Amino acid sequence: MKTLGLIVNPIAGMGGRVGLKGTDGPDILGEARRLGAKPQSHQRTLDALRMIESLKEKINIITCVGQMGEDTAVQCGFKPAVIDVGRTQVTTASDTQKAAQEMKNLAVDLLLFAGGDGTARDIYNAVDDSQVVLGIPSGVKIHSAVFACNPVIAGELAALFLEGKTKRIREVEVMDIDEEDYRKGILSAKLYGYLKIPFRKSCSQSLKAGSQPDERYSQEAIATEVVENMTDEFYYIIGPGTTTRAVMEKLRLESTLLGIDLVHKGKLTGLDLNESGLLEKIRGKKTKLLLTPIGGQGYLLGRGNQQISPDVIRKVGKENIIIIATTHKINSFQGRPLLVDTGDKGTDRLLSDYCKIITGYRESVIYKVTCSPV
Repeated sequence: MKTLGLIVNPIAGMGGRVGLKGTDGPDILGEARRLGAKPQSHQRTLDALRMIESLKEKINIITCVGQMGEDTAVQCGFKPAVIDVGRTQVTTASDTQKAAQEMKNLAVDLLLFAGGDGTARDIYNAVDDSQVVLGIPSGVKIHSAVFACNPVIAGELAALFLEGKTKRIREVEVMDIDEEDYRKGILSAKLYGYLKIPFRKSCSQSLKAGSQPDERYSQEAIATEVVENMTDEFYYIIGPGTTTRAVMEKLRLESTLLGIDLVHKGKLTGLDLNESGLLEKIRGKKTKLLLTPIGGQGYLLGRGNQQISPDVIRKVGKENIIIIATTHKINSFQGRPLLVDTGDKGTDRLLSDYCKIITGYRESVIYKVTCSPV
């Protein structure tokens, strides 16, 4: 029988909707909880494990005590073997590393983990390239290529690998950023190493790529098009990114490169807003949402902009979402669709469609958006 190792980082992703851009460190975790942050990784792990339910009698699962995997596996109907890495009140990087090392020693066939880039880095520190792993995307900042496109696909790919239906292995990058700099609007990702993952085309997310310096002219052309079509009737939620920043520069307004801002009548009405702040400010208001996909990965929602939650999207309405991207960025996707992973299946299905993308002044293309690229 094949053996699946399972590690869940129970605090991963909690900083997203409250606008903290991560949960590294006890102080930030405390602030996230004070702001009303809710755990995300349990449900996302459950979504993945449901894709493996059919293998209950064919595989063994080894996981960690309580919130680090046991609770989720049991809820899904599995009877896992449980290792205790220490019943600390707050899960730490050391707990994740101990668990990964123990599972490596137990020779699991696949180590499935739920978290973000920080968790991936902890796994790398424990097992290096000696263990096949796969990430369930549950964090705020997910730049690494070790994650499946979404939790459901993570479960499907894990099942295929455990059944021997996909045997291809690929070494992919483990990236992480400094959260303190990130909160200041400085994005600098560092390569920490490589992990081995089961590979199947379209199942794993790509490495994040930044904008090219020569895209500046295209971004300015897009900004001109967007600003000329803004009206006083609407509030405008401005998502993160250098392409959306060009719009704020055109308006001569302060902006948050890696956060969420709000504009009305050409004036800034909210800077670096979290989910609750957005919902409060747009209540009863006609609102549009300006988004640009992440370079390399193609994510439109669910990576680094979790403040734009399903509730916010429903308030705005699908018809009021404006997507902008340079032609260079669109071409870099090589025909792959843009992706949404909001954490709500109904919202993801609603957004899966062919959409207009503004690519320049009086220029646009129709492009596919989906929640499942497989």
